[in-house]
Amino acid sequence: MTAAIELQQLTKRFKERSAVDHLDLTVEQGEIFGFVGPNGAGKTTTLRMIACLLAPTSGEIKVMGHSASHDPDAVRSAIGYMPDFFGVYNDLSVEEYLDFFGACYKLPPAERARLANDLLELVELSHRRTDPVERLSRGMQQRLSLARTLVHDPQVLLLDEPASGLDPRARVEIRELMRELARMGKTIFFSTHILADVAEICTRVGILEAGQLVALGELEALQQQLLPRRQVDLTVLATPENTLALLNAYMGVVQAQPVEENGAANGGVGSGRTRLRLEFSGDDAALAGLLAHLVHNGVAVMHFSEDRRDLEEVFLRATRGQVT
Repeated sequence: MTAAIELQQLTKRFKERSAVDHLDLTVEQGEIFGFVGPNGAGKTTTLRMIACLLAPTSGEIKVMGHSASHDPDAVRSAIGYMPDFFGVYNDLSVEEYLDFFGACYKLPPAERARLANDLLELVELSHRRTDPVERLSRGMQQRLSLARTLVHDPQVLLLDEPASGLDPRARVEIRELMRELARMGKTIFFSTHILADVAEICTRVGILEAGQLVALGELEALQQQLLPRRQVDLTVLATPENTLALLNAYMGVVQAQPVEENGAANGGVGSGRTRLRLEFSGDDAALAGLLAHLVHNGVAVMHFSEDRRDLEEVFLRATRGQVT
């Protein structure tokens, strides 16, 4: 199957600065691909080059097998691009806004009217069809902008920070729309700095720093690659010194230490209780064996759980280059 997006040694320089530096990346059809990175990492520059709005300094871009350098019109037909800002058209209503973009794609009037109805229903804005665009909330404008990218039924959607500036409810609505579009067979490539959104919906994640891809893969695989040690929290009814000695003697325990809470050195959460945190390199069976080891040696374990590291920690580890 032809890849949805192929980037080969993609580079963009602005005078002496490389915004994108020899980027290699393939996004398969049907993926929801999250493009993550700090401000200035090169995310928007990359999307604009894929959308044929910015010429690369060097490298190759292919969208659905079409070369951006040799057949940019075919690339533009295959993509729907949603920028990171919404251009307000003060004199247009919601349905006129969609009709305008349908006319830009030379769709006949009857088809534009049908399409506007379908798209407004998809993004749940049918009840605001006659309202001026400028009166819509930020979240509604984002949904309308997403509807506009679908006017010509593109196969690939490029979304630049689609949830930026939205309240939690509007972010959920945008995420659900993206899921629905993926179910309709669209490939979605979106940039974001909101890591929770990436973790919720992405099939794969790419982390960009200083124009270079520093991590790529499924979130679970990235967690295992960048955070190989498991973090375990436990609360015990025992003196911390005795428990720490048992823990540090157990194979797979890399580090164990008391957790400070409210300024207390041993993190007291109640009379005689001590909270501990440890890093552990073993598998599930070894972790279960650790719990059995503590109980066998007379430690009263009140709480024992693994702290699941999230994308934020993966992101920080990748962009700091701290792979341990």
